[in-house]
Amino acid sequence: MNETPVSSLKAEPFSAAQAVAAATDFAELRIGAAGVFWSEYRPSDAASRIWQWQDGQVRCLTPDGFSVRSRVYEYGGGSFCLVDDGLVFVNERDQQLYLQALDGSAPHPLTHDVRRYGDLSFADGQVLAVEEEPGAPYPIHRLVAIDAEDGARRVLAEGADFYAAPVLCPDGSRLAWIEWSHPEQPWTATRLMCAERTLDGRGWHKPYYLAGDGAQPESLQQPRIDEQGRVQCLSDRNGFWQPWRESPAGWHALPAKAADHAGAPWQLGASSWLPLVDHTYLATWFEDGFAKLGLCNDADGSTLDYTGEFSRFRNLAADNACFYAIAASPTCPSAVIAIDRRSHEVQVLAGGEAPLAAEHISLPHPHSYASGDGQAHCFFYPPANPQVPPPLLVFIHGGPTSSCYPVFEPRIQYWTQRGFAVADINYRGSTCYGREYRQALQGNWGVSDVDDACAAVEHLAAQGLIDAQRAFIRGSSAGGYTTLCALAFRDVFRGGASLYGVSDPAALARDTHKFESDYLDWLIGDPDADHARYEARTPLLHAERIKVPVIFFQGELDAVVVPQQTRSMLEALQRNGLPAEGHFYPEERHGFRQAANLAHALEEEWKFYGRVMG
Repeated sequence: MNETPVSSLKAEPFSAAQAVAAATDFAELRIGAAGVFWSEYRPSDAASRIWQWQDGQVRCLTPDGFSVRSRVYEYGGGSFCLVDDGLVFVNERDQQLYLQALDGSAPHPLTHDVRRYGDLSFADGQVLAVEEEPGAPYPIHRLVAIDAEDGARRVLAEGADFYAAPVLCPDGSRLAWIEWSHPEQPWTATRLMCAERTLDGRGWHKPYYLAGDGAQPESLQQPRIDEQGRVQCLSDRNGFWQPWRESPAGWHALPAKAADHAGAPWQLGASSWLPLVDHTYLATWFEDGFAKLGLCNDADGSTLDYTGEFSRFRNLAADNACFYAIAASPTCPSAVIAIDRRSHEVQVLAGGEAPLAAEHISLPHPHSYASGDGQAHCFFYPPANPQVPPPLLVFIHGGPTSSCYPVFEPRIQYWTQRGFAVADINYRGSTCYGREYRQALQGNWGVSDVDDACAAVEHLAAQGLIDAQRAFIRGSSAGGYTTLCALAFRDVFRGGASLYGVSDPAALARDTHKFESDYLDWLIGDPDADHARYEARTPLLHAERIKVPVIFFQGELDAVVVPQQTRSMLEALQRNGLPAEGHFYPEERHGFRQAANLAHALEEEWKFYGRVMG
């Protein structure tokens, strides 16, 4: 087949630097008497800062020298909360809590130790937090309360391996939280716990299970306590993460769509549903990969739709006038929005400006297709400059228990502007399609996900949408493992890119952080009892089977996939005479954050594919 020269892949002038600059993102969203607050990350300085919106005015509250980010469980989340007359945040550099007034004065530290903090919330004059204390072989985690005035610390719960989402009821009499222990992950099996305050108000009675102690494993997340003191939570015991509530008659499901109302809790502090007054709750859920937003009545099951043009919602919040969210759509990058509860009119408070004209944006087309003994899903983005047929770049998300979303992603647009079609894969094991789909990866990592990536090429080629002879694959973290497995064990792709990807899962099981230390047992099997299975699925041990070029990108400070893994894989391919290359970034961790490095990696990847295609 004649190939289109790289030089003829004409595109809009959308550079790697522009794509990176457009990747500004927003995280936690809080509502208080002083307005709307959110955390904003800008690649230009690799810092996350808190912004305040009040009466149409926006200002940055985080002074130079600070960045708001938690590293609890390495992935962090819940890095700030509002307190009386100010806020408390986790400073990225030292992981300590800082109190900041809203009058422009400098933040001052509340804590002075080696512990980390995350998942912050404020109640009864105290900051509730997940605490991470250094230990051997792994850190120790607890729930603690930190006095917002003097920093006095009190332990609320300890003994489990992991904690999340502490929440206090309005009158302070009940405390609820999520906990789990090895070998589970927060999306496989967790426990919803509760403790009652002692009569003297100084302590807590022995905690007890509210859910998650039955014979059937369930994943619970995002507990809430309403004005009546009833604990509510998302549970997947019926197959999807849906709202449940305690009652005198027991734990029961609220009327809800048969769909996931949350993604996998890789990070702390998620808010994808909110119980409100008058038998209603605000929630977002997924239908065919696209998010919906609705006000749901838990008495009659009716739903008032607030979705509008958006296709993903995060960090929901509400007041009497508006609903708030961090939202995005296929043509709108991440934005902080306010939706009028009566008129449904949307006001963008920050973000949302696409760097491309609407007619130049490639839109996601959902595809479901047969793969192995099941079915997989992807979003297909045609090239902005149509060719017949175009080369394909398959995107594999990390996790692997994570998901890709049909929203404006500047790095996808970078490729479609250069004549590539993109297939963003939600392989079996991805979230947002229910527990059964998520659990399908158990014991099958390196098999089912690879099947789904390869089957996408066959499916799209059969429809004449892509040139199967010019298909490439790329993935970060766990997606890098799928990429390397596809290159080693299948003959589908012309080349690939691994960004801080796993090449030796057995080494990852021996040398990774606490949060994922038993994850490989679930994904593949016991490293000792299932040694042969590990050998069969380790790209590093089968480097000679890779016959196509590979490019690697790795942070030197990565504590999840340590740099030596990538170096070993790169050296093995180079010994075999393959045109493999690697780029290592001294100040990057697991997931690059510095704009110059992000742009460099994107440009080098583009040049790499160009060389492969001649």
